[in-house]
Amino acid sequence: MASELDMRATGRDRSRMPDGKHDSLSLIAGYSDMRLVEAPPEMSFRRMFGLALRTWPYMRPMLVHIVVVLAFIFSGSVAGLVGFFVGVDLMHNKVLLGEKLQPIQATVLFVGDEYVTTDPKKLGQIRRSKTKGAGGKKTGVATAAATEGGKAATPVEPELTQDQRRTVRNRLLMWGVVGGVFGGLFGAVFGYYTMWVWQCVNQNLRVAMIERAESLSLKYHDNSRVGDAIFRVYQDSAMIVNLIQSAIIAPAMTIYGLVIGIGIVAAFDPWFAAMVVLVAVPVGWTIVKSTPRIRRRALVNRVANSRLTSRIQEAFTAVKVVKANRAETRIFKQFDEDSRDALSAAYFLRLDMVLVTLAVALLGASLVIVGEYLMVSWVIEQRETFLGALVAGVIGFVIWNYGAVEIARGRLGGLAGSARGLLGIWMRMQDLFLALERALFLLDLEPDVTDPPDPVPFPAPIETVAWRSVRFGYEAGKDVLVEVDLAASAGTVTAIVGGTGAGKSTLMTLLLRLYDPGEGAVSINGVDLKDMAVSDLRAHVGIALQKNVLFAATVANNIAFGTPNADRAAIERAARVACADDFILEMANGYDTELGERGGKLSSGQRQRLSIARAVVRDSPVLILDEPTASLDARTEQRVLANLAEWGRDRVIFLITHRLSTIKNADRIALIEEGRIVEYGTHDQLIADADGRYRAFVDAETVGSGAG
Repeated sequence: MASELDMRATGRDRSRMPDGKHDSLSLIAGYSDMRLVEAPPEMSFRRMFGLALRTWPYMRPMLVHIVVVLAFIFSGSVAGLVGFFVGVDLMHNKVLLGEKLQPIQATVLFVGDEYVTTDPKKLGQIRRSKTKGAGGKKTGVATAAATEGGKAATPVEPELTQDQRRTVRNRLLMWGVVGGVFGGLFGAVFGYYTMWVWQCVNQNLRVAMIERAESLSLKYHDNSRVGDAIFRVYQDSAMIVNLIQSAIIAPAMTIYGLVIGIGIVAAFDPWFAAMVVLVAVPVGWTIVKSTPRIRRRALVNRVANSRLTSRIQEAFTAVKVVKANRAETRIFKQFDEDSRDALSAAYFLRLDMVLVTLAVALLGASLVIVGEYLMVSWVIEQRETFLGALVAGVIGFVIWNYGAVEIARGRLGGLAGSARGLLGIWMRMQDLFLALERALFLLDLEPDVTDPPDPVPFPAPIETVAWRSVRFGYEAGKDVLVEVDLAASAGTVTAIVGGTGAGKSTLMTLLLRLYDPGEGAVSINGVDLKDMAVSDLRAHVGIALQKNVLFAATVANNIAFGTPNADRAAIERAARVACADDFILEMANGYDTELGERGGKLSSGQRQRLSIARAVVRDSPVLILDEPTASLDARTEQRVLANLAEWGRDRVIFLITHRLSTIKNADRIALIEEGRIVEYGTHDQLIADADGRYRAFVDAETVGSGAG
């Protein structure tokens, strides 16, 4: 699924200026190209839920910590909401307007009963009963006007004195300082703890992706770019953290804020709730219509950055080839093109997000403006709030006053902000789940080579290695090996020779089970390799590849790569067999000398000898040497081959080589042509046939090398 989407995302004509020259990054060129947004991938709620559910195995080890994080977030939001309400009421209604405190507020501020309202349940009625003098001005007296019918006036509760107001203000500031210090310290610790939890979850997924990538057959790696796998493992896998934060916690908190906000404004007046619902209709329509475009932009952005990563990886890997062929300009041009694609894709994605967010923000602003007008009108009228009397024992919002306006205004603004936030979350979720799908795609791939249900142990001692009627091709209908029959016994060296592309290396990859034959069987002591565990088989088959891959580590660590338990004595013995000990001991720190990236400090011959030593140190009963002496001089080659013959007396050794000097020393020679073994025997036997194919092969190699 992900690979198909990747191809669709990049299946477009990349128009360029002549010779790849660009004066500057284009601002909007290409933005209106609808090919970037057509046929967006499906991403239903059901699919999102399925992708989220598949991340559970990587979250499960951190479940306790995740629950703790969520509990703190929820409890903190509730405490913050309560503290906000109480603080606004204290500052606006008590400190600024001088109203008496509710009992709970007095307790929290450590003040006496003289600060407390006498009857908070009738507070709204008391406020409304304050009389107005001539011309509608407040009298300022402490008694209310007589009601209709000549009933006695309701006494007006005295306000806080100036000293009491200052006391309330100071106590409120004290709590603010205490809360700020505690909140800052707790926030720092909690932030570090939260980051540790999320990164542990990400680590679990990354490790699983690397394990799966390493377990896949060479068929996948041969057809995939390394940079794409790097981007999936490093960038796409990080979306599991965003899944928790942006697809679980953030939506839950935003929806929680929306529900609380709607409830609060409805408690002030139901008309506010009706207005919110009315605005939600065009907001929802905008989100639905924009989602496919955002989804497509997100996919194009991911694929473009994956291609850029591949380009960077290839440029640095081939740096010697680039310099030797003076191809820097071409590499720069290719990088410039891919980099511009990635920048444009990221820019256009964010541009679309901004445009959609702007539309929703305008709708939210309209809600706030209308709400402001209504609130001011109700304050002038001293209109009662809808459910204010129910909480009069805690806060004083029984009628529309300064504090009520501040709370309602904040909630309306918060609702508009929450709508924008929810939109942003939804748009980021499109990118998130597309990236998550790309990450899980790697985990969905099944290895072509797998272990049997009940693997048999590797047979010991080794006696024979055999290929029986083997047929194999990398692609259907294109055989590389055809009806191959070959056997080698312990204590022998078998040379596999033939022209380029004849199938020599492919034959050995079947012995390592890097691939399985399409027909026939490869066996050891008569046991089919498919009946053995892959790890067990490869633990008993050593190989020195033609391409000598070394790492930025010590010489000893490079030799012991793949054999971590090898001691120093075994490492040194392997180096002596490979004739590598002489140049190693000449290094500044001997076996502890640090090599450069990919062994760049060594000559090709030295790297090749370290590769042979790496294969020898494994002490495996089967050894494969792919062009083991191609970079060695004749004298060193003879020494290495003599050492290998002595070392391999009870082992099976295969040599893949073109060098006649190497071939002659082999016990048996198998000549492969077009995937078939056409001749097999000793050098003397095969060379004696003047019309034989081996004789023709040797003559061609001799002429090609300029010998004789």
